[in-house]
Amino acid sequence: MAVRQNQTDCRRRAAGRAVLLPALLLVLCCRAAAERIRYAIPEELGRGSLVGPLARDLGLSPAELPARKLRVASAANRQLKYFTVSGESGNLYVSERLDREEMCGESASCSVSFEALVQNPLNVFHVEVAIQDVNDNAPTFSKAALHLEIGEWTTPGARFPLEMARDADVGSNSLLTYQLTANPSFTLALKERPGGKKQPELVLERELDREKQSSFELVLTAVDGGDPVKSGTVQVRVNVTDANDNAPVFSKSVYEARVRENVPSGSLVVRVRATDADAGSNGRVSYSFGNVPDGVRALFSVESDSGEVRTAGPLDFEEKSKYSFGLEARDGGGLVAHCELQIDISDENDNAPEITVLSVSSPVPEDAPAGTVVALLNVNDADSGENGQVWCELSGEAPLSMVSSSVGSYKVVTASALDREQASEHRVTVVARDRGSPSLSSRASLVLEVSDVNDNAPVFEEAAYSAYVSENNAAGAPVVRVRARDADAGANGRVSYWLAGGSAGAAPYVSVEARSGAVYAQRSFDYEQCREFAVAVRAQDGGAPSRSSTATVRVFVLDRNDNAPRVLWPAAAGAGASGSGASSLPAAFEVVPRSAEAGYLVGKVVAVDADAGRNAWLSYELVQASEPALFRVGLHSGEVRTARAVSERDAAKQRVVAVVKDHGQPALSATATLHVVLAESLQEALPELSERAAGADSAAELQFYLVLALALLSALFLLSVALAVLARLRRAGPPAVLRCLGAQRFSVPGAAFPADFCEGTLPYSYNLCVAPARAVAEGAWPPPPLSSVPAEELLGAEPCGKPSPSSSAGAGEPPTDAPQVCKPSRSRCFL
Repeated sequence: MAVRQNQTDCRRRAAGRAVLLPALLLVLCCRAAAERIRYAIPEELGRGSLVGPLARDLGLSPAELPARKLRVASAANRQLKYFTVSGESGNLYVSERLDREEMCGESASCSVSFEALVQNPLNVFHVEVAIQDVNDNAPTFSKAALHLEIGEWTTPGARFPLEMARDADVGSNSLLTYQLTANPSFTLALKERPGGKKQPELVLERELDREKQSSFELVLTAVDGGDPVKSGTVQVRVNVTDANDNAPVFSKSVYEARVRENVPSGSLVVRVRATDADAGSNGRVSYSFGNVPDGVRALFSVESDSGEVRTAGPLDFEEKSKYSFGLEARDGGGLVAHCELQIDISDENDNAPEITVLSVSSPVPEDAPAGTVVALLNVNDADSGENGQVWCELSGEAPLSMVSSSVGSYKVVTASALDREQASEHRVTVVARDRGSPSLSSRASLVLEVSDVNDNAPVFEEAAYSAYVSENNAAGAPVVRVRARDADAGANGRVSYWLAGGSAGAAPYVSVEARSGAVYAQRSFDYEQCREFAVAVRAQDGGAPSRSSTATVRVFVLDRNDNAPRVLWPAAAGAGASGSGASSLPAAFEVVPRSAEAGYLVGKVVAVDADAGRNAWLSYELVQASEPALFRVGLHSGEVRTARAVSERDAAKQRVVAVVKDHGQPALSATATLHVVLAESLQEALPELSERAAGADSAAELQFYLVLALALLSALFLLSVALAVLARLRRAGPPAVLRCLGAQRFSVPGAAFPADFCEGTLPYSYNLCVAPARAVAEGAWPPPPLSSVPAEELLGAEPCGKPSPSSSAGAGEPPTDAPQVCKPSRSRCFL
């Protein structure tokens, strides 16, 4: 019943491998590009008749049908009523009676085209069903009887055209032959007409004698070429008359005319003309239709007197483009002539393209690759020629393009990558225009939604955050709030925050709230221990897989004035006590010559403050002195100088007390006591030193000699080359200037200060000198009062967590190198 025609080798190569899914998809792609599925069925099939196994011919198995959703569609919706497809078997069935003559008229070929659509993946196939003619129409005549007037003088051999029968079938079913009942006076002859049709003619075989027989009754039978054959008959009545011996004659046997469709009713199409050589009523000709269908009579009319053929109704090229029918010319004597009129209908661009949206895939994920099919369209124009040639385009700003898949079918595909963050939906208009003049167009709107995928990582508002927190803050105090935004939607754009790491030791300092991004202090900060630290905060979205980004939060601890100034020089008594049982160490003193003038540098108060900024700005004031008018202290330098020249009336021993203040709010302070001996040389100061030593306890005296012995041993070790010279000088009793010179051999360049400071006022560099004293045992030297570091280290900033050079030494353990320095212009000694 169904015949399938293959047009491509791709279909034949894939038929044998339809079991495998990849081969099946290849077959479907090949068909969609270059093949029509064709079936042929006879007309007049009943409803439910099988047309063909459409699913099988498309390479679909019954198990795939529910998922692929096979259905039929067409731009010409009037064709959908004839066929339907079974959702279970995939077979194509007839859904309405098919009448070829009603559908295609006199056309030699008749077919119905439609589209077969499948989903998952989306594709379209073209199906054409040819309707084959069956011999279901018998030949018919327009009249029940044909009347002929033949004069008795007509000579044998004369021919009289008879009406042609009409058969609505086509092909061999419409090939007509004629038969005439036997009669000795008449026979039947057939005359070939243009187009292959045969005109029956009545041939007079012998002379007529009206007096013997005035009329004849004959039967003309028309037989078609169908199987089984069908026939139709008409009565032919011949009256024998006198006089009218000339029949009308048309100027042409075939008239051709062309008329535009949609011309107004009553428009002239053509004028036919026939002449009759007779006179009077026998030569008067009237025109009429021959045996023509009723549809022709509804569209055309013929003037009986003038022979003008005019339109009687609207002509539509899309319904029928050509008409062919016969006209008769009859004279007053009853003689008839026939001609054929062929009218071609010219097409006008009176039909706009029709756009049918077959399928739309929406929403489409934004990561869909370029070329993804999002819609299938069918565009049809009922006009012909250039009027029916259609081109389509997309109107609107969207990353979409249109691709022609076959005649009249288009695919809307993605032209580039989609981005939901830029546009969550795209609205485009499909514009179809024909090439007629003037051009006609139609439009259809498409809305494509874009679904979100997690393709955006959270982005912080700032790449690095800076926060400032005063030290001694409360635990749990807010530090800063970070914020990151994610352009995605839903869970893909929901951001949470975590600590990702930071500088060493910074992790326990702060915490971050997961939802808000607020950073809180976990503990109280100490500016003197840590001035700044950094942590990394990670922002992570809720997508799968998740995306994240990090930002650096740098926290700066602000100083508060919580540290009082610390006096490094002169050292307070007892500050350097060790764990060996020594209760105190001798205090330092300065020797000032009595010849000193005003402005003489007595000493310098060296102090530092662990705070920073204004909290570490130090100022010095003199608060107490044995002779207040004799000394003054530099406000910012801490230098103790003579305010006037030293006189003989001034006491030999002077005590100066200075206060060191910072500039914090409130200000903190510390005091420093400086002992001064007024003497021209160290030897002059010895009696004073002896008095003071005699008044001291034995422990203090012992510590003095230990320090002196340690200094001498260090000098002897470093200057081993000069041991002999030194021994000779000691035996010869060297003067005081050589004693000071010997102290210089023990000095090291640069000043030395304790290492546990942060910042403050740096001291001047000058030398210390040890006064000679009583000899003591080498093992009895006490440790120096303070551990010291070179002055160069005072200039560097102390990072968080870096121990001071002196912090690693145990309590009571002296440093390996305890420098003692001398200032050439004067002496500083320990008692």
